Amino acid sequence: MKAKIKYNVVPNLPSQLEILRKLAYNLCFSWKDEIWDMFQRLDPGLWVECGHDPVLMLGLISQDRLDELSRDQGFVAQLERLGQDFDRYLSQPRIQAEEYCAEVPFQVAYFSAEFGLAECLPIYSGGLGVLSGDHLKSASDLNVPLVGVGLLYQEGYFKQYLTSDGWQMETYPVNDFDNMPVQLVRDNEGRPLSVSVDFKDQPVKVLIWRINVGRVPLYMLDTNVPDNPPEFRATTGQLYGGDREMRLRQEIVLGIGGVRALKALGIEPTVIHMNEGHSAFSALERINILRKERGLSFDEAREVVLASTAFTTHTPVPAGNDVFDPMLIRDYLEQYTKELGINFKVLLGYGRLDPRNEDEPFGMTTLALRLSAHTNGVSRLHGRVSRGMWQKVWSHHPVEDIPIDYITNGIHVPTWISEDMARLLDRYLGPKWPEDPDSERLWEQVEKIPDTELWRTHERCRERLVGFTRRRLAEQLKNRGASTAEIQAAREVLTPEALTIGFARRFATYKRATLIFRDTDRLDRIINNPEFPVQIIIAGKAHPQDKEGKEFIKAIIHLAREERFRRRIVFLEGYNLYVARYMVSGTDIWLNTPRRPLEACGTSGMKALANGSLNLSTLDGWWDEGYHRDFGWALGHGEVYKDHGAQDDIESRDLYNILEKEAVPLFYQRGSDGIPRGWVEKMRDGLKHLVPIFNSHRMVQDYVTRYYLPCSRRFNSLCNGDFAGSKQLAAWRQKLMTAWHEVSIEEVVSGNGLERRVGQELEVIAKVRLGSLLPEDVIVEAYYGRIDQKGEFADRETAALDVEDSDGGFYTYRGQIPSVKTGRFGYTVRVMPSHKRLENRFAMGLVTWA
Repeated sequence: MKAKIKYNVVPNLPSQLEILRKLAYNLCFSWKDEIWDMFQRLDPGLWVECGHDPVLMLGLISQDRLDELSRDQGFVAQLERLGQDFDRYLSQPRIQAEEYCAEVPFQVAYFSAEFGLAECLPIYSGGLGVLSGDHLKSASDLNVPLVGVGLLYQEGYFKQYLTSDGWQMETYPVNDFDNMPVQLVRDNEGRPLSVSVDFKDQPVKVLIWRINVGRVPLYMLDTNVPDNPPEFRATTGQLYGGDREMRLRQEIVLGIGGVRALKALGIEPTVIHMNEGHSAFSALERINILRKERGLSFDEAREVVLASTAFTTHTPVPAGNDVFDPMLIRDYLEQYTKELGINFKVLLGYGRLDPRNEDEPFGMTTLALRLSAHTNGVSRLHGRVSRGMWQKVWSHHPVEDIPIDYITNGIHVPTWISEDMARLLDRYLGPKWPEDPDSERLWEQVEKIPDTELWRTHERCRERLVGFTRRRLAEQLKNRGASTAEIQAAREVLTPEALTIGFARRFATYKRATLIFRDTDRLDRIINNPEFPVQIIIAGKAHPQDKEGKEFIKAIIHLAREERFRRRIVFLEGYNLYVARYMVSGTDIWLNTPRRPLEACGTSGMKALANGSLNLSTLDGWWDEGYHRDFGWALGHGEVYKDHGAQDDIESRDLYNILEKEAVPLFYQRGSDGIPRGWVEKMRDGLKHLVPIFNSHRMVQDYVTRYYLPCSRRFNSLCNGDFAGSKQLAAWRQKLMTAWHEVSIEEVVSGNGLERRVGQELEVIAKVRLGSLLPEDVIVEAYYGRIDQKGEFADRETAALDVEDSDGGFYTYRGQIPSVKTGRFGYTVRVMPSHKRLENRFAMGLVTWA
């Protein structure tokens, strides 16, 4: 029996406590400890029971308790101060950037398929979502004019539990949005605001919800509407659930529906940032709107969209990028392609590495690459890997020139730092340190913290982690129907004083969660040393379809049950943001063992770092650029192996050697006061040198200065004067595409010999035929550098050549190559489209080599 009419009952807050409602509907509580503590103070037990969901808590707390608190003058006074601080935070001025002008339109829209913001919003699966959440939080702190766009999943990602045999099982609790910090967006007449997308020519209604992330609004799309057909209604049911068709529908909602939602909200972004390829259809919809509303051609609209789009790729393996069968794309997008004013085959070409290969599937990453002015990987190494992966998109360019840069990920330090560590930093860095966590000068103040205070603070966090682990393990065993003796034994695992190793992440097989268990006898000798004990806490989920990842978990569970390991190895099920915070704050060593170069970045080690933990990791992702022996340890020297079995043997032995000979002795090398000063020095060096770099404030500021502001300027420029700039650019692009076959380099000579001394210059002269093109259409460059024994460039530089004279379509270009170092060098000459006209001169794919 279903209800005829639905209605909501909301908390009846006394007027003195009304500020709690505003605080509950803003996720500031997830990174501002004073707000978190205020909700916890209402009812500590209920706060835990509600999963730290302040909206649900206000709905469940007794009216008697609310009335009691309203009469507590101390509580009310503290709440008023908190409300004033919160209002002050929301009203602070916009970003201060050298090139930012408040009078010029500047609005970023950040698209992502998942956002990891708070435990009470389980709409994320792992690192991509947590990174997206940290991006929004730093954008809020920096007051960047940014909005987020995502999908509001009815069931989100799965909740993990283990059978008595250690096999991972999944449940999908239904999210009750009425009791979460999300609010349905309504129009001026109070009706739910919605947009529509088409699935196989059938309209599907999409509701818009809002989540307040500090100053940043996050708009979430929802197809769970009674008016929609059942199979389409479930589109936003599960994160990464269903088959390929379901994934395609989700990406249509995110990309096309997301742009339409922004339009319905009256938000006109000057920059779109696509976080992964899931939202690549957003570029097509922006073109569609410009065609319909501004009367532009597809090519003219594409110039505006391409110039104002940034794309971040997170996946270092081809299999991790979404591709779809062309027939499935036809079913869903053939009619939409007609609206775009292009042939369906042209659309498919945008999503293919080789547009002429009709057997190739349609790739979302390829589509995003072709329609973005800026593309980046998420670490230095990942940028290099991505250039190799996607070279076929720019097949005429060497891999070094592929236009994929990198901006290394970071973490939102106030979210991930423990309350104990935050209070310590308040004392020595000043209470405003969270406002400037990327300041190197600020973190130099860590030198002022006495060894004793830094160590005792970390010891308290480890003690809390051990206590949390015992409680959670006992609860897990109780839920599995374990005996009273087993539950009691769980309350005695681990030792608060022992060196504690943490490993927590997705159980993808390339992350090698079982590497440390490869030689169990040697591990036994390490962790059960009576003088220098070591313990390991592990958490993480395997994808529901990843049987090998589930086998890893099962193997660890069985190993942890052996009597020799029972008190030293613990696996915590139900990994989420709350578990992660305990683990990164209380471990002494953060272990990360991905198979290089498959870790795009990996931010869990940054979170541990900010809490004073030391990293022990393979040189992959962020650790490849962050590692120094003063901050932690590296497994190997950056080798890449073809034989994975041999690699695991070598690197597991390396891991045991580091523990036995370096890490464990250093941890237990104590002074007369019990302080391991050598260890504390490593903690301090990590905090001082790495935290100001590997944080999301620095990351967001990089995006602002390198991508957002240039894209926004370009957008405004192309839109001015009834889009005159975009029309001219489209015509110029067409001119080059048509005439480029006429371009050739007829002759290249050196004007002053082929042997130069250091400090001298080598003159380069090139005779170039441009045909119907003009010198202002192109740039002619000397491409030079050191060469290896095969004559290949080992490194390269470029130097622009100047045009000197012309003769019937032939032009002479001349320039100088500096001689800075000794050795064997070489050069060639290339012609490319003029960089003065294009945000990304590689996007056209045009180049002529000598």
